[in-house]
Amino acid sequence: MASAASVTSLADEVNCPVCQGTLREPVTIDCGHNFCRVCLTRYLEITSPDPEEPPTCPLCKEPFRPGNFRPNWQLANVVENIERLKLVSQMDLDEEDVCPEHGEKVYFFCEDDEMQLCVVCREAWEHRAHTVRFLEDAAGPYREQIQKCLECLRKEREEIQEIQSRENRRIQVLLTQVATKKQKVISEFAHLSQFLEEQQNILLDQLEKLDEDILKHRDEFDVLVTGEIGRFNTLIEELEEKKERPARELLTDIRSTLIRCETRRCRKPVAISPELGQRIRDFPQQAFPLQREMKMFLEKLSFELDYEPAHISLDPRTSHPKLLLSEDYQQARFSYKWQKSPDNPQRFDRATCVLAHGGFTGGRHTWVVSVDLAHGGSCTLGVVSKDIRRKGELRMRPEEGVWAVRLAWGFVSALSSFPTRLTLEEQPQQVRVSIDYEVGWVTFANAVTQEPIYTFTASFTQKVFPFFGLWGRGSKFSLSSQ
Repeated sequence: MASAASVTSLADEVNCPVCQGTLREPVTIDCGHNFCRVCLTRYLEITSPDPEEPPTCPLCKEPFRPGNFRPNWQLANVVENIERLKLVSQMDLDEEDVCPEHGEKVYFFCEDDEMQLCVVCREAWEHRAHTVRFLEDAAGPYREQIQKCLECLRKEREEIQEIQSRENRRIQVLLTQVATKKQKVISEFAHLSQFLEEQQNILLDQLEKLDEDILKHRDEFDVLVTGEIGRFNTLIEELEEKKERPARELLTDIRSTLIRCETRRCRKPVAISPELGQRIRDFPQQAFPLQREMKMFLEKLSFELDYEPAHISLDPRTSHPKLLLSEDYQQARFSYKWQKSPDNPQRFDRATCVLAHGGFTGGRHTWVVSVDLAHGGSCTLGVVSKDIRRKGELRMRPEEGVWAVRLAWGFVSALSSFPTRLTLEEQPQQVRVSIDYEVGWVTFANAVTQEPIYTFTASFTQKVFPFFGLWGRGSKFSLSSQ
């Protein structure tokens, strides 16, 4: 196959002397030189000042007859073949790569200069003392290095992809948390708005009633005062008339007249009765429920924005056989009838308790437990450490990894080192349990009134799980994240 240099040399032989490009539709004139038909035609148009003189060849200046163009078909075929050779040569250059200096195929690689060499380059003086190897032999070690680099890069890429996936999951969780908190803010403010509107109507109704009563008392006061003034006017007129009469008439019944005047006492009416005045003074107390509700609203909103609602469910693998769990694992009920449950290591066998799925290793979380106790029943709520004792007797105290309170019929106890009976304003029906893992707080509060129940302080070092216990026929509880 022709080398790139030989093909280039052949292409130079079939160039047009006028345009210096490859001949197109070559024609031959009288002197034997060949030109492109278009180039020769244009040449005749611009180089024939005297029509009587024949034109001369652009190359040798020999005169020729303008109408004696002869198409050179053989040369046209040669040009076409050379063009084809140029195309093939270019393809060979792309596929095999040749030396740009010598036009020969590259076979060698100089390690010192990191250059690819042809046979001619290899024999050159500047490469004689260098380490020169065949291309494939030289490429082997580099392929191994590239393979190692590829393995490292792929591993790092996988690590970055894992980081990206993990961070995307975290971002999605954060977005979900923000959406939840946004909905909570909207819901709480809607509730507050409704409450404020109701309180506004109540207070305005009471003020309207006070206003009506004040106007009523004013009218009654005006009637009473007007009557008193009228009676005094009558008595004054009678005395003035009596005083102007002659002595004989003045002395007639004078004692009776004076007695009526002296015994007349002015009734001093009061515009505002004590009862009405007390109602006005007591009116600010009507705003106490509003103040209490606003305080509860701010505390609840701040708490719920700070703590993440925990969507927990009961773990049937841990449930004592006397506990009946609902199909959605959101409720549990005590029964004296034992269920057929496998005795796995996770299950409680003495304490009638159950744990929630998942557990926590950090963060702030909160959930609500609605408690329904039969007479004599009890419910235990809280969190426990991962290695809590499942078999045999369970001592419910912080030293054993249990931070819980117990609700019984009529009282609530904190299961600290020594159980402590708590004094509360009312028996809670819904208990909010909250955990701050980093700080070490386990907090219990009345989910309806926001009244604090109890707070444990701990130092968590392992995963903790929401914990529930029941005792007493008919006793039950249900879970909620709100």
